Amino acid sequence: MSTRPVTRLDARFAACAREGRAALVTFVTAGDPGYDASLAILKALPGAGADVIELGVPFTDPMADGPAIQAAGLRALKAGQTLAKTLAMVRAFREGDTTTPIVLMGYYNPVYIYGVDRFLADAKAAGVDGLIVVDLPPEEDRELCLPALDAGLAFIRLATPTTDDKRLPAVLANTAGFVYYVSITGITGSATPDPSVVGAAVARIKQHTDLPVAVGFGVKTPEHAAAIAGGADGVVVGSALVDAIRASLDAEDRATPATVPAVTALVSALAQAVRGVRRAAAE
Repeated sequence: MSTRPVTRLDARFAACAREGRAALVTFVTAGDPGYDASLAILKALPGAGADVIELGVPFTDPMADGPAIQAAGLRALKAGQTLAKTLAMVRAFREGDTTTPIVLMGYYNPVYIYGVDRFLADAKAAGVDGLIVVDLPPEEDRELCLPALDAGLAFIRLATPTTDDKRLPAVLANTAGFVYYVSITGITGSATPDPSVVGAAVARIKQHTDLPVAVGFGVKTPEHAAAIAGGADGVVVGSALVDAIRASLDAEDRATPATVPAVTALVSALAQAVRGVRRAAAE
Protein backbone atom coordinates (compact mmCIF):
# COMPACT_ATOMS: atom_id res chain seq x y z
CA MET A 1 0.00 0.00 0.00
CA SER A 2 1.27 3.50 -0.84
CA THR A 3 2.55 5.63 2.02
CA ARG A 4 2.41 8.87 0.03
CA PRO A 5 1.52 11.72 2.39
CA VAL A 6 -1.84 13.44 2.08
CA THR A 7 -1.33 16.73 0.25
CA ARG A 8 -3.28 19.97 0.48
CA LEU A 9 -4.96 19.03 -2.80
CA ASP A 10 -5.96 15.60 -1.49
CA ALA A 11 -7.29 17.11 1.73
CA ARG A 12 -9.29 19.85 0.03
CA PHE A 13 -11.01 17.61 -2.52
CA ALA A 14 -11.74 15.06 0.21
CA ALA A 15 -13.26 17.78 2.40
CA CYS A 16 -15.48 18.98 -0.45
CA ALA A 17 -16.57 15.39 -1.13
CA ARG A 18 -17.50 14.96 2.52
CA GLU A 19 -19.61 18.11 2.24
CA GLY A 20 -21.31 16.58 -0.79
CA ARG A 21 -20.25 19.26 -3.24
CA ALA A 22 -17.82 20.09 -5.99
CA ALA A 23 -14.75 22.23 -5.32
CA LEU A 24 -14.50 25.72 -6.79
CA VAL A 25 -11.15 26.11 -8.53
CA THR A 26 -10.31 29.72 -9.43
CA PHE A 27 -7.69 30.87 -11.94
CA VAL A 28 -5.96 34.25 -11.99
CA THR A 29 -2.76 35.32 -13.71
CA ALA A 30 0.16 36.09 -11.42
CA GLY A 31 1.13 39.75 -11.67
CA ASP A 32 -2.07 40.94 -13.36
CA PRO A 33 -2.45 43.93 -13.32
CA GLY A 34 0.65 44.37 -11.12
CA TYR A 35 2.41 42.49 -8.32
CA ASP A 36 0.75 44.22 -5.37
CA ALA A 37 -2.77 44.12 -6.79
CA SER A 38 -2.31 40.52 -7.89
CA LEU A 39 -1.16 39.49 -4.42
CA ALA A 40 -4.16 41.27 -2.88
CA ILE A 41 -6.46 39.34 -5.22
CA LEU A 42 -4.71 36.07 -4.40
CA LYS A 43 -5.06 36.62 -0.67
CA ALA A 44 -8.76 37.48 -1.05
CA LEU A 45 -9.76 34.39 -3.04
CA PRO A 46 -10.14 31.83 -0.20
CA GLY A 47 -12.31 34.12 1.88
CA ALA A 48 -14.56 34.69 -1.13
CA GLY A 49 -15.08 30.94 -1.53
CA ALA A 50 -12.23 29.57 -3.66
CA ASP A 51 -11.32 26.01 -2.63
CA VAL A 52 -8.28 25.64 -4.91
CA ILE A 53 -6.30 28.37 -6.67
CA GLU A 54 -4.68 28.04 -10.07
CA LEU A 55 -2.08 30.75 -10.48
CA GLY A 56 -1.14 31.40 -14.09
CA VAL A 57 2.52 31.96 -14.92
CA PRO A 58 2.56 34.64 -17.64
CA PHE A 59 4.20 33.63 -20.91
CA THR A 60 4.54 35.32 -24.29
CA ASP A 61 3.12 32.41 -26.32
CA PRO A 62 0.17 30.98 -24.33
CA MET A 63 -1.16 28.65 -27.01
CA ALA A 64 -3.99 27.12 -24.96
CA ASP A 65 -5.36 30.43 -23.73
CA GLY A 66 -8.02 32.64 -25.21
CA PRO A 67 -7.95 36.44 -25.61
CA ALA A 68 -8.82 37.25 -21.96
CA ILE A 69 -5.99 35.26 -20.41
CA GLN A 70 -3.58 36.24 -23.20
CA ALA A 71 -4.26 39.88 -22.38
CA ALA A 72 -3.82 39.20 -18.66
CA GLY A 73 -0.43 37.64 -19.32
CA LEU A 74 0.67 40.63 -21.36
CA ARG A 75 -0.46 43.03 -18.62
CA ALA A 76 1.51 41.00 -16.08
CA LEU A 77 4.64 40.85 -18.23
CA LYS A 78 4.41 44.59 -18.91
CA ALA A 79 4.24 45.14 -15.14
CA GLY A 80 7.44 43.12 -14.70
CA GLN A 81 6.13 39.76 -13.55
CA THR A 82 8.59 36.86 -13.68
CA LEU A 83 8.56 33.25 -12.55
CA ALA A 84 10.71 34.24 -9.56
CA LYS A 85 8.17 36.92 -8.60
CA THR A 86 5.37 34.37 -8.98
CA LEU A 87 7.09 32.08 -6.49
CA ALA A 88 7.60 35.07 -4.19
CA MET A 89 3.86 35.74 -4.45
CA VAL A 90 3.10 32.19 -3.31
CA ARG A 91 5.50 32.58 -0.38
CA ALA A 92 3.74 35.79 0.65
CA PHE A 93 0.34 34.09 0.36
CA ARG A 94 1.51 31.20 2.54
CA GLU A 95 2.36 33.60 5.37
CA GLY A 96 -1.37 33.91 6.00
CA ASP A 97 -2.82 30.72 4.49
CA THR A 98 -1.32 27.28 4.95
CA THR A 99 -4.29 25.20 3.81
CA THR A 100 -5.57 26.45 0.42
CA PRO A 101 -3.95 24.48 -2.42
CA ILE A 102 -2.09 26.47 -5.06
CA VAL A 103 -1.37 25.06 -8.50
CA LEU A 104 0.89 26.87 -10.95
CA MET A 105 -0.48 26.73 -14.49
CA GLY A 106 1.56 27.62 -17.52
CA TYR A 107 4.07 26.49 -20.10
CA TYR A 108 7.40 24.71 -19.99
CA ASN A 109 9.64 27.44 -21.41
CA PRO A 110 9.83 29.64 -18.27
CA VAL A 111 10.53 26.56 -16.12
CA TYR A 112 13.22 25.33 -18.52
CA ILE A 113 14.93 28.72 -18.50
CA TYR A 114 14.71 28.93 -14.69
CA GLY A 115 16.16 25.42 -14.40
CA VAL A 116 14.01 22.38 -13.58
CA ASP A 117 15.76 21.30 -10.38
CA ARG A 118 15.99 24.84 -9.07
CA PHE A 119 12.39 25.53 -9.95
CA LEU A 120 11.06 22.41 -8.24
CA ALA A 121 13.03 23.10 -5.07
CA ASP A 122 11.94 26.74 -4.98
CA ALA A 123 8.31 25.94 -5.82
CA LYS A 124 8.10 23.33 -3.08
CA ALA A 125 9.72 25.67 -0.55
CA ALA A 126 7.35 28.49 -1.54
CA GLY A 127 4.28 26.36 -0.87
CA VAL A 128 3.21 25.33 -4.36
CA ASP A 129 1.15 22.11 -4.38
CA GLY A 130 0.98 21.18 -8.04
CA LEU A 131 1.77 22.05 -11.64
CA ILE A 132 -0.23 22.20 -14.85
CA VAL A 133 2.11 22.52 -17.82
CA VAL A 134 -0.05 22.36 -20.88
CA ASP A 135 2.61 21.87 -23.54
CA LEU A 136 4.30 18.79 -22.04
CA PRO A 137 2.57 15.56 -23.18
CA PRO A 138 3.05 12.23 -21.37
CA GLU A 139 5.81 11.31 -23.81
CA GLU A 140 7.91 14.06 -22.19
CA ASP A 141 7.33 13.01 -18.56
CA ARG A 142 11.05 12.80 -17.87
CA GLU A 143 11.41 16.54 -18.55
CA LEU A 144 9.32 17.75 -15.60
CA CYS A 145 6.49 15.44 -14.57
CA LEU A 146 8.54 12.67 -12.98
CA PRO A 147 10.99 15.07 -11.28
CA ALA A 148 8.00 17.06 -9.96
CA LEU A 149 6.43 13.94 -8.48
CA ASP A 150 9.76 13.03 -6.87
CA ALA A 151 9.89 16.53 -5.38
CA GLY A 152 6.43 16.12 -3.84
CA LEU A 153 4.52 18.26 -6.32
CA ALA A 154 1.41 16.98 -8.07
CA PHE A 155 1.58 17.01 -11.86
CA ILE A 156 -1.95 17.63 -13.11
CA ARG A 157 -2.76 16.50 -16.61
CA LEU A 158 -5.35 17.79 -19.03
CA ALA A 159 -7.87 15.45 -20.65
CA THR A 160 -9.98 16.77 -23.53
CA PRO A 161 -13.03 15.74 -25.56
CA THR A 162 -10.63 14.18 -28.07
CA THR A 163 -8.78 12.08 -25.44
CA ASP A 164 -10.18 8.63 -26.24
CA ASP A 165 -10.06 5.49 -24.11
CA LYS A 166 -6.89 4.34 -25.88
CA ARG A 167 -5.04 7.56 -25.04
CA LEU A 168 -6.49 8.11 -21.56
CA PRO A 169 -4.28 5.61 -19.66
CA ALA A 170 -1.15 7.37 -20.92
CA VAL A 171 -2.57 10.74 -19.87
CA LEU A 172 -3.45 9.45 -16.41
CA ALA A 173 -0.33 7.36 -15.77
CA ASN A 174 1.61 9.93 -13.75
CA THR A 175 -1.18 12.38 -12.99
CA ALA A 176 -1.64 13.41 -9.36
CA GLY A 177 -3.83 15.83 -7.41
CA PHE A 178 -6.73 15.88 -9.85
CA VAL A 179 -7.51 15.47 -13.53
CA TYR A 180 -8.32 18.68 -15.38
CA TYR A 181 -11.01 17.97 -17.97
CA VAL A 182 -11.05 20.55 -20.76
CA SER A 183 -14.76 20.72 -21.52
CA ILE A 184 -14.51 22.16 -25.03
CA THR A 185 -12.33 21.76 -28.08
CA GLY A 186 -10.49 25.05 -28.36
CA ILE A 187 -8.92 27.73 -26.22
CA THR A 188 -9.92 29.03 -22.80
CA GLY A 189 -13.09 31.07 -22.59
CA SER A 190 -14.07 30.48 -26.21
CA ALA A 191 -17.30 28.48 -25.80
CA THR A 192 -19.74 27.21 -23.21
CA PRO A 193 -19.72 23.51 -22.28
CA ASP A 194 -22.79 21.27 -22.47
CA PRO A 195 -23.33 19.90 -18.92
CA SER A 196 -24.79 16.59 -20.09
CA VAL A 197 -21.87 15.94 -22.41
CA VAL A 198 -19.41 16.96 -19.69
CA GLY A 199 -21.06 14.67 -17.14
CA ALA A 200 -20.72 11.70 -19.47
CA ALA A 201 -17.08 12.55 -20.15
CA VAL A 202 -16.29 12.82 -16.44
CA ALA A 203 -17.95 9.46 -15.81
CA ARG A 204 -15.82 7.91 -18.56
CA ILE A 205 -12.61 9.34 -17.09
CA LYS A 206 -13.59 8.04 -13.65
CA GLN A 207 -13.66 4.52 -15.06
CA HIS A 208 -9.88 4.90 -15.42
CA THR A 209 -8.88 6.76 -12.23
CA ASP A 210 -9.79 7.40 -8.61
CA LEU A 211 -8.55 10.98 -8.82
CA PRO A 212 -11.02 13.88 -8.61
CA VAL A 213 -12.00 15.35 -11.98
CA ALA A 214 -12.28 19.13 -12.28
CA VAL A 215 -13.88 20.72 -15.34
CA GLY A 216 -12.79 24.00 -16.91
CA PHE A 217 -12.52 26.06 -20.11
CA GLY A 218 -15.72 27.97 -20.84
CA VAL A 219 -17.33 28.05 -17.36
CA LYS A 220 -18.16 31.74 -16.97
CA THR A 221 -21.27 32.32 -14.83
CA PRO A 222 -22.69 30.99 -11.57
CA GLU A 223 -25.34 29.21 -13.67
CA HIS A 224 -22.64 27.50 -15.75
CA ALA A 225 -20.77 26.54 -12.59
CA ALA A 226 -23.85 25.05 -10.95
CA ALA A 227 -24.67 23.03 -14.06
CA ILE A 228 -21.16 21.56 -14.19
CA ALA A 229 -20.95 21.00 -10.42
CA GLY A 230 -23.56 18.28 -10.55
CA GLY A 231 -21.32 15.97 -12.54
CA ALA A 232 -17.76 16.93 -11.59
CA ASP A 233 -15.56 16.96 -8.50
CA GLY A 234 -14.42 20.48 -9.25
CA VAL A 235 -15.41 23.47 -11.38
CA VAL A 236 -12.64 25.68 -12.79
CA VAL A 237 -13.32 29.33 -13.60
CA GLY A 238 -10.63 31.51 -15.14
CA SER A 239 -11.47 33.78 -18.06
CA ALA A 240 -14.50 35.27 -16.29
CA LEU A 241 -12.34 36.27 -13.31
CA VAL A 242 -9.67 37.69 -15.57
CA ASP A 243 -12.39 39.67 -17.39
CA ALA A 244 -13.62 41.02 -14.06
CA ILE A 245 -10.10 42.25 -13.30
CA ARG A 246 -9.78 43.87 -16.73
CA ALA A 247 -13.12 45.66 -16.42
CA SER A 248 -12.05 47.19 -13.10
CA LEU A 249 -8.81 48.76 -14.34
CA ASP A 250 -8.15 52.38 -15.24
CA ALA A 251 -7.23 53.64 -18.71
CA GLU A 252 -3.58 52.68 -18.14
CA ASP A 253 -4.48 49.12 -17.05
CA ARG A 254 -3.71 49.87 -13.42
CA ALA A 255 -5.68 48.50 -10.49
CA THR A 256 -8.39 50.66 -8.93
CA PRO A 257 -10.25 50.40 -5.62
CA ALA A 258 -12.82 48.32 -7.51
CA THR A 259 -10.39 45.62 -8.64
CA VAL A 260 -10.30 43.25 -5.65
CA PRO A 261 -14.06 43.64 -4.90
CA ALA A 262 -14.88 42.89 -8.54
CA VAL A 263 -13.10 39.54 -8.29
CA THR A 264 -14.36 38.58 -4.85
CA ALA A 265 -17.96 39.40 -5.74
CA LEU A 266 -17.85 37.03 -8.71
CA VAL A 267 -16.04 34.32 -6.75
CA SER A 268 -18.64 34.57 -3.97
CA ALA A 269 -21.46 34.17 -6.49
CA LEU A 270 -19.72 31.20 -8.10
CA ALA A 271 -19.04 29.59 -4.73
CA GLN A 272 -22.65 29.99 -3.66
CA ALA A 273 -23.81 28.39 -6.91
CA VAL A 274 -21.41 25.46 -6.63
CA ARG A 275 -22.21 24.88 -2.97
CA GLY A 276 -25.92 24.84 -3.80
CA VAL A 277 -25.55 21.69 -5.87
CA ARG A 278 -25.50 18.63 -3.64
CA ARG A 279 -23.69 15.52 -4.75
CA ALA A 280 -23.58 11.97 -3.46
CA ALA A 281 -21.09 11.68 -0.63
CA ALA A 282 -17.82 9.93 -1.44
CA GLU A 283 -17.51 6.29 -0.43
